[in-house]
Amino acid sequence: MKMTDAQNFSIVIPTYNRPEQLVVCLQACARLDYPRDRFEVIVVDDGGVTPLDELVARFHGMLTLKLLRQENTGPAAARNRGASEAAGEFLAFTDDDCAPAPNWLQAFSTQFVASPDCAVGGQTLNALTHNCYSTASQLLISYLFSYYNAVPHAARFFPSSNLAFPAKGFRAIGGFDVTYPRAAAEDRELCDRWLSHGYRMIYAAEAIVFHAHDLTFRTFLRQHFHYGQGALCFRQVRARRGQDRVKVEPPAFYFNMLRYPFVSARGCNALIVMLLLVVTQVANAAGFFWERARGRVV
Repeated sequence: MKMTDAQNFSIVIPTYNRPEQLVVCLQACARLDYPRDRFEVIVVDDGGVTPLDELVARFHGMLTLKLLRQENTGPAAARNRGASEAAGEFLAFTDDDCAPAPNWLQAFSTQFVASPDCAVGGQTLNALTHNCYSTASQLLISYLFSYYNAVPHAARFFPSSNLAFPAKGFRAIGGFDVTYPRAAAEDRELCDRWLSHGYRMIYAAEAIVFHAHDLTFRTFLRQHFHYGQGALCFRQVRARRGQDRVKVEPPAFYFNMLRYPFVSARGCNALIVMLLLVVTQVANAAGFFWERARGRVV
């Protein structure tokens, strides 16, 4: 791709009480191999207790950078806020605990040159290979990628940590759904809604971000419990759109998921990771049925 073909991007980063991780993310953005006049970075402080002005000021001169603030209403609302003030033709979303690889925007841009109306998702890699909880969580995402995105030009799901949209199309479908305030299922719902509007999604494995989500057993359980709660929200929102029910995956899906660590896990014992994948499914189911028992309707 010629640099003269480079599109204009707005990178949107929601953040909440993680200033150290945000510094690493912004440092990675400053190392992007992409024309500086073709992208901006928008940090949205989602009501964190630590002021970020001085932190963000360190990167002025290195990045075209804007800091926005809002009351704590969740990452979906924060991403929408950033997108509402974005000047770029394309929106690239990542998280404050992620570090994009230097070719990240270039990889997105290459896809948008060929398919400007599609959404594009990249590959997310675990940066904490010594942490088995982080490894298991990221490996689950990788497995879902291999399952739902087996045909790269007919992809079905991407997490919001590594996802780009044409700004016009993103705004036309209403952005992220903010009815569920936690970081759980809002990206799944957005991808599903994008496809329901007749748009396509492309998997670009070369668009890489490194994810450094340091988990303990307690936060690991909480994360997947929240995913289960988000899954119920996703089903309810989908039902309101009049779409078919989400189908339960066949037994082979779960069997292959448990086999996956033995061919893909790095840095941790594959058997331990497999057992943790079982825990993810139990915690997910617990969150789903807990939310349903509460009778929560979104």
